[in-house]
Amino acid sequence: MSEDIRKALEMNAQLPVTPLESGSETPINARSLIGQGMTCQIDLDGQIYTLRITRAGKLILTK
Repeated sequence: MSEDIRKALEMNAQLPVTPLESGSETPINARSLIGQGMTCQIDLDGQIYTLRITRAGKLILTK
C-alpha cells in the first residue's frame, strides 16, 4: 500500500462519523483512497479487497 493511501485511510479512520439528514454516513472521497492510480487495496479484518475506478468513472470493489 502506498504511503499516500495509508495516510488517507488513517485520516478517514480518525474522522467522526456524522449522520446526514437522510440517515446515511458522511461520504469518503474515493479518489482520496485511490490517489493518483486507478486501484487501491483495502484490508477489512484480514480480507483484502481491491477498489478500482473503471474507464467510465465507475467504482468496482472485488475480493
